[in-house]
Amino acid sequence: MVRAVTTFFSPIRLLSVTAEMFPFVKTGGLGDVAGSLPVALAPYGVMVTTLLPGYPAVMAAARERRLVAHVDSLLGHAVTLWSATVAGLDLLIVDAPELFDRPGNPYMCPDGQDWPDNGIRFAVLSRMAADIAQGRIDRYRPDIVQAHDWQAGLTAAYLHHDSIALGTPRTPVVQTIHNLAFQGRFPATCLAQFGLPPEAFSIEGCECYGAISFLKAGLYHADRITTVSPSYAQEIQTPEGGMGLDGLLRHRSDRLEGILNGINTDIWNPASDPAVHFPYGVGDMTGRAFNKRDLQSEFGLWADPNAFVIGIVSRLTAQKGIDLLADVMARLLVGNTQIIVVGEGDRDIERSLVALQRQFPGRFACRIGYSEVLGHRVPAAVDALLIPSRFEPCGLTQLGALRYGAIPIASRVGGLADTIVDANPAALARGGATGFLFAPVDGETLVAGVNRARTLYRRNRQAWRQLQYNGAAYDVSWNDKAGHYVTLFAEVLGVDLSAPAVSNVISLSGGADMGMRLREGRRRTIARRPPRLSRPLAAP
Repeated sequence: MVRAVTTFFSPIRLLSVTAEMFPFVKTGGLGDVAGSLPVALAPYGVMVTTLLPGYPAVMAAARERRLVAHVDSLLGHAVTLWSATVAGLDLLIVDAPELFDRPGNPYMCPDGQDWPDNGIRFAVLSRMAADIAQGRIDRYRPDIVQAHDWQAGLTAAYLHHDSIALGTPRTPVVQTIHNLAFQGRFPATCLAQFGLPPEAFSIEGCECYGAISFLKAGLYHADRITTVSPSYAQEIQTPEGGMGLDGLLRHRSDRLEGILNGINTDIWNPASDPAVHFPYGVGDMTGRAFNKRDLQSEFGLWADPNAFVIGIVSRLTAQKGIDLLADVMARLLVGNTQIIVVGEGDRDIERSLVALQRQFPGRFACRIGYSEVLGHRVPAAVDALLIPSRFEPCGLTQLGALRYGAIPIASRVGGLADTIVDANPAALARGGATGFLFAPVDGETLVAGVNRARTLYRRNRQAWRQLQYNGAAYDVSWNDKAGHYVTLFAEVLGVDLSAPAVSNVISLSGGADMGMRLREGRRRTIARRPPRLSRPLAAP
C-alpha cells in the first residue's frame, strides 16, 4: 500500500490524459478532478500537462495556443496538436475537427444516444498519449502517465505493444477509475481500426466478453490502478460492484489503491463564490438564511424560513438513485419539507420530475439541465443535500455540501461512506457526526434517512448546528490526497524518497515552442534509465 507522503520532492513530469476537464468541459466528477488535481500536485513539484480533446469549448478557451505538430493520418484521421496554458493549466490539445468539433455533451448526440464513433474518437486520444509518452515531442517526455477512465484506457495497451515491437522500455501508466460502470466497449471487428495488433484481443489484453474494452485494456496493462475512494476500491473487487471486471481487479489487487478525491477550496469557498448571492464564511451558518430565502424564490417554492429544504444536484440516472423519487415524493414532502432537483440525464427520469413539479407546486421544483452555478448555489442555501446513489465511486457533491453547511443525507456506499460520519446516537453523543447514511438503497431506506434528518432538524437545532460545524471543519481539500498521489508516483518510478536525487527534467532550451517528431506508423523510441527526483523542497 502507498505510504502517506512526508517529504516533498521535485520534479516529476506527469502526462494526464482525460476526456474532460473543468473549467473547459465537464459532465461529472472526472472533469472536476482533472481540473483540480494538477493545481494540488504543483506544490509537491509534480508538473502536470493535460492531454485533452479539442472540443469547441476547449478550442475557444485556448485562443493563444501554439502549434506543436500536424499529423496527416493518426488512425486514419488528420490531427493537429496544440499546446496552451489556460487558467494556469498546461494543456496539449488533440484537434481533430471531424472527431471532436461537436456541440453539447462530449459523449452523446443531441438525442441522448452515444456518438456511434466514440471508439475511434478516444482511440485517437489514447494513441496520441502513447506517442507523446514515448518521447515524440521534442524537448518533452513525461516520466509517468495518468490515464483517466475508459476514454484513456488504450494508452497503456498502445505503450505495451509498442514496447514489444520496438524492444524498448515503456513509460509507466497509472490507470485511474472514476466510474467502473463506463468501460468503453466496442465490437471486436474494430481492432484494426483502433491500430491494435491481433494478439491484443485476448483475455490478457483488451478482450472483454467477446468485445473490446478500453478500460479493461488499461486495467490489465497499467503499472498501477487507482480509484477514487478506499471503499470503492473494495466494492469493485466483488461480483456486485465489479461490473464484470471484479476477477481482474482481485487478480491485480496488489496494484490497486483507493485515494479519495478532494475539491479546490479556493473555488469552493462560500465567502468568495460568485454563485452565492449572499456570501458567508465557512462555518457561518447564520449567513445561509438569506441564501435559503433567495433560492426558494428562484425556484418558485413557498417563502417559508421554517421549511426543511432539501437539495439534489446530480446526473439524473438510476445509478444516482433519482428514479426512486417518483414513488416516495409524497412521503418525503411531509412535515413542511421542500425539495429542489437540478440535473440532466435519463429522459424518463426527467419527465417524471417535471410531472412531480406539476403535482406538488410550491413544495417541489426541478431544473432540467446541467448548471455549474446551481451546483454551488444550492448547497449554499438548502438545509440538507440528498444523495441516494446506488453506487458512488467517490462523489464530490457531498464534499461541497459539507463545506457549505448543507447536511448530506446519503447512501452508505463508496466515497459517501468514506467521507460522511453518520449521525447515530453514539456519534451525536461524542459530537462527531457530519450527516446521515442509509442502506440498502431503496425507497423505504431513503424515506427513513430523510425522516431521521428532518427529526433532528426540528427537535434539536443545536445538534443540527454541530453537524454543520463538523462538516465545515472536515478537510475536503486535496492536501493529503495529493501527497498520496506523489508517493504513489514515486513508487511506480522506483524513486527512493530517502535518497539524494538528481534532476529528471528534460531540457527545454532551444525555443519556447515544442516541436514534434511524429509520423504515422511505428517509430524508434529512446531508451532511458528510470528517472530520479531532484532536491527536496520545503513543505508548501
